[in-house]
Amino acid sequence: MNKNTVLAWATFIMIFVGFALIALGAFRYDEVAGWGFASVGIGFFAIAWVFNALKGRV
Repeated sequence: MNKNTVLAWATFIMIFVGFALIALGAFRYDEVAGWGFASVGIGFFAIAWVFNALKGRV
């Protein structure tokens, strides 16, 4: 596996975990904790976007 493949897998995993955290925040926790889970999920999307932008440049 080269660097681009590793970044692609990292991006995929980060997107999956981001969706899981947003789903937990939306469906599992109805209190303030749900907002925290959803905001961390959005943060995972931001990091996955950076990983995707780094493909081919590192």
